[in-house]
Amino acid sequence: MHVDALAVVECQRPTSGWITVKGLVVDGERPQYTGHQGGTDMKITSYESAVLNIPEDDPLANMPEEAGRTRPIVILRLRTDAGVEGIGVTLWGGRLTSSLRAAVDELAALTIGEDAVRIERIIARLRDAAGSPGGPGGIFTLALAAIDIALWDIKARAAEQPLWKLLGGHRDRIATYASGSLRRGLTHDQAQRAACILVEKGFVEMKTQMALPGNPPPAEEIRRVRLVREAIGPDIRLMCDINQRWRPEQAIDIGSRVEDVGLFWLEDVTAADDYPGLARVTAALKTPIAGGEYVWGVIPFRHMIEARSVDIVMIDLARVGGITQWMKVAAMAEAFNLPVVSHIMPEIHAHLVAACPNGLTVEYMPWMLRLFEETPRLEKGALVLPDGHGISLKFDEKAVAAFRA
Repeated sequence: MHVDALAVVECQRPTSGWITVKGLVVDGERPQYTGHQGGTDMKITSYESAVLNIPEDDPLANMPEEAGRTRPIVILRLRTDAGVEGIGVTLWGGRLTSSLRAAVDELAALTIGEDAVRIERIIARLRDAAGSPGGPGGIFTLALAAIDIALWDIKARAAEQPLWKLLGGHRDRIATYASGSLRRGLTHDQAQRAACILVEKGFVEMKTQMALPGNPPPAEEIRRVRLVREAIGPDIRLMCDINQRWRPEQAIDIGSRVEDVGLFWLEDVTAADDYPGLARVTAALKTPIAGGEYVWGVIPFRHMIEARSVDIVMIDLARVGGITQWMKVAAMAEAFNLPVVSHIMPEIHAHLVAACPNGLTVEYMPWMLRLFEETPRLEKGALVLPDGHGISLKFDEKAVAAFRA
């Protein structure tokens, strides 16, 4: 952990009549950071990271696939000489989490002294320092994501704006779908009961899974999705995730047999980097194909989109490299008349999907929500965007202490 003293600027009343508080010039409407002695930089002064083990339970339907399972994540705090702090989160999901934290620390150390609002400059410097000025890659991209999220949090807080407004503010609420309650490890009966609970809780969109354990025959796969549809009725939007477990011909075969179920989309039907294979499935089926959560960085999304591999672009905030890269992919998708959706982290993704005109819906997988004091409110199947500054999140210190690895 790297900790430097935070600069504190004394309150004073300049001759202009404006008030300077901790380096922020306030005229009653909009703050402008002045830095030291009339400067315009807001310098990063310190950082702090930690590894947490978050319970991967199912608070929505209380139907966990495996009781007691946890997921390791890395959290980050970036502090500035203006007293503005930004937070970030990233994850690997496996035994390399300690390596990921080391990468976050090493990259965060390079941001010390940088102007926190010059985000593209910082990204370029980190890429050069990591020997990766070109395309994306593994732990570097995941570590960059935590830093980038924290930088945008700082930038929006300094502007006294919620992030969704700073990024475009296309809408102030966004559709969301329940995820994580209808996993493939459940029995058919459990899946039906969980689906009914989600409907009772007001969800109008939800996601189930096929590619069931044990490689069952197609008829059994089809039975699962039909049973879930029977439980929820015809009006609920139902998505189905395959998690790359089918070959293209399997996806075409089974996908064609469930088209009458009326799926809102089929997701990650085959290997994420098999762009021609995905394009075959997309062209063959009436059901929209979603994909992209396993795609790293901006440039591979270009190849996926140009190959017409998917109908709906799904962007993972960690794997893409943070908010800066997420918004670039969303703009690219918009240019191809494609909607974008998110993967996990609904508490942050709500800002991004709501900000862009082609944002469609947010995956509501809530196992990380307890990490924060307050998160976007659910209302009639949608997430209401918060009015607080930045990403409008604050770590619950008791939860951080409880989950610390």
